[in-house]
Amino acid sequence: MEKRVLLAVFLSFLVLFVYQSLIVPPAQLPDDETVSTETRSTGLRDLSPVETQAPVIETPPSTEPLQTTDASGAVGVSTVIADETPRDIVVETDQVIATFSNRGGVLKSLRLKEYLEESGEPSELVPVLDDQEAPLPFTLEVADEQLNAQLREALFRPSAASLQVGTAPRSLVFEYEDSDGLQVRKEYRFDPLNEPFVVRFSASVRTSRGVINPAVRWGPGLSSGTAGGFGFTYSQPSQAIFYREEDVSRLDRSDLEETPAYEGTFGFVGVDDHYFLSAALPDTNSAEVNYRPVTLGSGDDQLVLIDYSLQFAEPPTETRFYMGPKDFDILGMIDGELVQAVHFGFFSWLVVPLHRSLKWVYGYVGNYGWSIIILTIMINAAMFPLRHKSVVSMRKMQELQPEIKSIQERYKGLKATDPGKQKMNKELMGLYRDRGVNPAGGCLPMLATMPVLFAFYSLLSVAIEIRDAPFVFWIQDLAKPDPLYVTPLLMGVTMMAQQRMTPSTADATQQKVMMVMPVVFTFMFLGAPSGLVLYWFVSNLWGVGQQVVTNRIIGPPKVHTIRPPAERRTKKAKVKKKGSREHGGG
Repeated sequence: MEKRVLLAVFLSFLVLFVYQSLIVPPAQLPDDETVSTETRSTGLRDLSPVETQAPVIETPPSTEPLQTTDASGAVGVSTVIADETPRDIVVETDQVIATFSNRGGVLKSLRLKEYLEESGEPSELVPVLDDQEAPLPFTLEVADEQLNAQLREALFRPSAASLQVGTAPRSLVFEYEDSDGLQVRKEYRFDPLNEPFVVRFSASVRTSRGVINPAVRWGPGLSSGTAGGFGFTYSQPSQAIFYREEDVSRLDRSDLEETPAYEGTFGFVGVDDHYFLSAALPDTNSAEVNYRPVTLGSGDDQLVLIDYSLQFAEPPTETRFYMGPKDFDILGMIDGELVQAVHFGFFSWLVVPLHRSLKWVYGYVGNYGWSIIILTIMINAAMFPLRHKSVVSMRKMQELQPEIKSIQERYKGLKATDPGKQKMNKELMGLYRDRGVNPAGGCLPMLATMPVLFAFYSLLSVAIEIRDAPFVFWIQDLAKPDPLYVTPLLMGVTMMAQQRMTPSTADATQQKVMMVMPVVFTFMFLGAPSGLVLYWFVSNLWGVGQQVVTNRIIGPPKVHTIRPPAERRTKKAKVKKKGSREHGGG
């Protein structure tokens, strides 16, 4: 029985870590020889904080002829509607600070107010390349390269110098028109109250030859790096993601190099990383998406980002773009299919109620660290009967060990195919039946708790709620490892204490192997998120307390000493010989 328990424990933890590696694949950094020649950037350009903008100033479009410089450097393009000089237009809501450029009418920066970087600045979802020729989000592209250059370099006239969006929806419009018949219009519509982190985008391009259906490109973005320790990755690198035909596809660089283009009717399509998502929601419109890996930096600072472009069957008229956190509740508010971007794994059916329970507890205590502790206690209290039954069953097996070994000793040396083995198994099963013991009774209750362990593991590994969430004193981010390694060490100590207190039927060698496991897992979890380690520590601590209670309920083990068969045969022979002598003497 003890071997089965050991095997179950080892297999459970093996599955746990293999499962984690499957749902969060490690970052793939290209070799120097494989770095794309089309990569033009060597890093990211730092963006300084944006000052609070002045009230909205509506600026009417200009109809005065204006001399500009085109992409080739030629001067003399007469414009009908255009801006005079390059400038930025800042749109601010309660959630984001978006900076647009009138050069091309594109998104230059998108910063999330409630999600901070290590520097304390708002998280940036648009890493700007050093090379200004790299496409930025909402760049329009057509088959004509000359027209593409003109679309990128054109100075669009914005409808406002800045935009402060409150509860009422507001729009930012960019317009451009020249004397050759080129007419371009871009509109960004914001409704943060009903659609947080969403911009509704529409565009139209008309030339003297008619209407053109452009592709919409999202430049390289979502550049969170990877983190973790001892071979485990707890932060997902940038990857392609789309939802089509009720199935989510997640693609890394190797997948995109093999198949970069996909088409169909998408629920959503875009790129994501561990905590954030940039995705278009084409609704019922058929579309084609083309992905392109982009390498930034070199050495340890190297990042592989994903660039993508969307070609719609019809011109892009008010397509929703989500750019924000992978918050389950927010995504569900935007679109029911968008929640599929949060990868809770196989046990999502259990993770979702755990996630809602965690947020419910947080609503009362206001601290995710204490929320994890309270929810862990609630879960372990609910599983008390199962664990109690497991310990009782293991205790009964411990009490039967002398009799079990006695039976096994009588059939020692027999081959597995020998009929005597079947007789031994019948005797063992008869012993279990007579004593009311189920050999699997110690394993099954423990395995029944594994889905909860997997679910909580998945939840705390991907939940954005614990990002930047402080606990106490030195733990200021539950999504990062404990900087002082206090919680991993406490986890190891409580794991060892619980193991010593649990009834065991293993021999001395097996017990020594089991005592190594707490040490191994302590080192493995030094780089794990402190929120996950906190959950494991509290579970172990509860297990120690429950073991004390269970031992008091069932009392000490009642082990009966059974003499080995050889000893019984010797004793029986002596009694028989003594009886013969007495009979002869009589």
